Amino acid sequence: MIVNCDINEYNFPEAKSIVVSGDIHGDFNMLINKVCVQYQMQDTLIIVAGDCGFGFESKGYYDNIVKRNTKRMNEANNWIVFVRGNHDNPAYFDGKSFMHKRFMAVPDYSILKACDKTILCIGGAISIDRKYRMNAWEEYIKKHRGHTDDGALAKNVYWTDEAPMLNMDKLRQIKDTYKLNAVVSHTAPSFCELQNKNGLCCYAYNDENLIYDVNNERLVMDEIHNILKGQNHPITHWCYGHFHQSFHASIDGILFKMLDIMELYQIR
Repeated sequence: MIVNCDINEYNFPEAKSIVVSGDIHGDFNMLINKVCVQYQMQDTLIIVAGDCGFGFESKGYYDNIVKRNTKRMNEANNWIVFVRGNHDNPAYFDGKSFMHKRFMAVPDYSILKACDKTILCIGGAISIDRKYRMNAWEEYIKKHRGHTDDGALAKNVYWTDEAPMLNMDKLRQIKDTYKLNAVVSHTAPSFCELQNKNGLCCYAYNDENLIYDVNNERLVMDEIHNILKGQNHPITHWCYGHFHQSFHASIDGILFKMLDIMELYQIR
């Protein structure tokens, strides 16, 4: 890893291909089996576009996944990079808390370099079921009073700092140092699918700020897109998850690829 002007840069010089995965929702072992066994990928950088599942279990649970699967990943010479989703504890994505040779949860605005490509990673989105999650967790705390962990990496089901963040300083630093070929984010700009908001009103009935926050989530991504476009980055691909459907469209010379749960897509 290279830290350049507060930008976290991760280099994968041995990688021969780049594959992006949709949400995995905690199915780490399934993803590793799919990549290493089912498709027998080798020398591949896999990037999970959010909703990885960090935070629903104790930290030891995730460390054990690494221990169980390191041999298989070493033999295949694969790497998995995790981008922050709304169903992830942001504390895991500080560049330190979950950082291993073959598995790493990277901070927002991290840069990945592999296969002569430079990729920007931006996490975050809004959980439309956040009220339900908060209420369920309150009931869990009451039931297990005195037997729950605390601290940044403690188990939970919802994290208030889940939204994507516009960081102008980092975007300026990226402009001065890199030429981006691709973006991997959890959610997407407003002009991309999914635009259908069916079902949102049901959640918004008990969450008065939900519709505003969901709209703002997409507007933040619009702003990031506009800034990157204005900086003349040669971006050809923008991959994202979050919406649990598969779709792709070419918009202004960029292929926007929405990935379904556990769907894999190779950036060429």
